[in-house]
Amino acid sequence: MRRTIFTEEHELFRETARSYYLRECAPYAEQWERDGQVSRAAWAAAGKAGLIGWQFPEEYGGQGIWDFRYNAIMAEEMAATSSVGIGLGLQNDVIPPYLMHLTTLEQKARWLPGVTSGETICALALSEPAAGSDLKAIRTTARRDGDEWVIDGSKTFITNGILADLVIVACKTDPEAGHKGISLIVVERDMEGFERGRKLDKVGMKAQDTAELFFHQVRVPAENLIGQENRGFYHMMGNLPTERLAIAVSSLAAAERAYELALDYAKTRTAFGQPIGEFQANRFALADVKAKLGAARVYVDGCIMALFQGELTPEEAAAAKYWTSETGWQVIDRCMQLFGGYGYVNEYEIARIWRDSRVQRVFGGTSEIMQEIIGRSLGL
Repeated sequence: MRRTIFTEEHELFRETARSYYLRECAPYAEQWERDGQVSRAAWAAAGKAGLIGWQFPEEYGGQGIWDFRYNAIMAEEMAATSSVGIGLGLQNDVIPPYLMHLTTLEQKARWLPGVTSGETICALALSEPAAGSDLKAIRTTARRDGDEWVIDGSKTFITNGILADLVIVACKTDPEAGHKGISLIVVERDMEGFERGRKLDKVGMKAQDTAELFFHQVRVPAENLIGQENRGFYHMMGNLPTERLAIAVSSLAAAERAYELALDYAKTRTAFGQPIGEFQANRFALADVKAKLGAARVYVDGCIMALFQGELTPEEAAAAKYWTSETGWQVIDRCMQLFGGYGYVNEYEIARIWRDSRVQRVFGGTSEIMQEIIGRSLGL
């Protein structure tokens, strides 16, 4: 079905995004996967092209535009151009609400220009070895000592963990208060006691650095607290619907790319004297995929517009993430099957998409957590 959610301005932005990915990212995809991280030059190029922080006010280098359709375009073009690894989704989808709505004017002036230019790379440190989806179970602490916070603890599965210059860290500032005792504190690169651990060797998303972080009595100025003290859990919960919709958009974009590759392969690969797409089993499989992607696209586009209009509910975002990550995985796996043995060879893009997409059902809250959120909304 024809998509109707984008304006001419969005399509011009799409051209800019596609040009950036083709020029600055796609040619280096294999190298970045070998390195386990992307080049900082690609971040600077994104900033120069206006592809980071457009939500922020003009005085900080942005454009003052809060419109998730631009975020969706970035995710879609990343998938369409076979680009990998650069964590612009985190920088644009997840970080802005924290740095715009929870910060003081002094903090904005100190941090936002670098974030928008691509010079400052951000990370969000929530998950811990014993606390993933259950954020209230975190153990990292921050105690007040005069004009400083002293942070002790560790985090894991942190996207951009190696490259990050600013890390928003969820800490227990009142350990006896459960989820009502969590605060968000920004730790900056090179602060004494802040250490990067392993760059995790993941099944997929090889180019996106994901790391362990350690905090050994890290002294952070008191003014690096963002939001309200002991209200961090509620700040995080308020931002999760946007993050989950972003995952839904990426999941669907990856599945659509897999379908394009499989359809082209089915038309050109021959077996038993005919294109493999002419076999009924394969033709029906692709028909099934097309129908599922079409239905998912209508729902996700509806969620994008609901978010833009301030109407997206946590349950709707959870449903979008659940459906697209689960269905997307089924679609990609089925598309990979059409490639036969070649689909299992890493030099084929379909293999990389298959590896990278498995985690969509896990991060941002597992599929089981999404079902729980949806289920609670049913009054059960």
